[in-house]
Amino acid sequence: MPRAIWSGAISFGLVNVPVKLYSATSPKTVRFHQLSRETGSRIRQKRVDATTGDEVAFEDIVKGYEVTPDRYVIIEPEELDALDPKATKTIDIEEFVDLNEIDPIYYDHSYYLAPATGGAKAYRLLLEAMREAGKVAIGKIVIRSKQQLCALRPTGEAMALSTMLFGDEVLSADRLDELDAIEEAEATKRELTMAQQLIDSLSAEFDPEKFKDEYRERVLDLIERKAAGEEIAVAPEAEESEPAPDLMAALEASLAEVRSGSSDEPEPSKSPSKGTKRSSSSKSSGANGAKVSGTKRASRAKAKS
Repeated sequence: MPRAIWSGAISFGLVNVPVKLYSATSPKTVRFHQLSRETGSRIRQKRVDATTGDEVAFEDIVKGYEVTPDRYVIIEPEELDALDPKATKTIDIEEFVDLNEIDPIYYDHSYYLAPATGGAKAYRLLLEAMREAGKVAIGKIVIRSKQQLCALRPTGEAMALSTMLFGDEVLSADRLDELDAIEEAEATKRELTMAQQLIDSLSAEFDPEKFKDEYRERVLDLIERKAAGEEIAVAPEAEESEPAPDLMAALEASLAEVRSGSSDEPEPSKSPSKGTKRSSSSKSSGANGAKVSGTKRASRAKAKS
């Protein structure tokens, strides 16, 4: 059984829904230890004083904030404790918004909320009410002494919670000087048509099971082979400088490749594909609010820029 990492209640209006918080993701990163090449032993990190080179005991280490180069303000633990947000054990909902109004760039970590003892009815009431309204709840939660913005949304028969970045934590794309070149790089009508045809040819319903971390699989395979005593020979790759491709030629070649790759399969008629798009759109703005139309996000981002 998974272990709850937080327990409390969702608070909206005068209604409290007792819930437990569980992790919704499990990253599969391959982690390595640092070893000595000579002995094969683990490397031990030491905390040393930069001026004396002497090792410093953990209890003698304090926190300092650099205000100017090499000038620090020391902050004591009790001073920080006095500023910690009050652990109210509640997720205070402040407002409800449409899911497509939230740019995914604001999302941080994902969790599931499950009803705690005695909270099943209130949990289901909130879940169904949000699903019917097609809304996402925005509120604040304190996890491990840190207050975070969060979004609650129905996903299937469960409530998902995503912690979010605050507005001043997301950098504006306007700071990128390279974007100035877009104003003069206007595409022709034919190029735009070809690009849209390529997008249509590659359009599909999102299925996360289709995508695999191929690099991680290759790394694990390499580890297994070396652990079995196999000698691995790595051939150096020659660097090749490719000329900038002609945009129109690249579009035509891409379309031809996609069409030839799907020539063995029966090509769907126009009407079913339209029906599929309508179904996808309804999922993105429908009751559970679990999916967002990529077209809407793109158009909104374009409007913002």
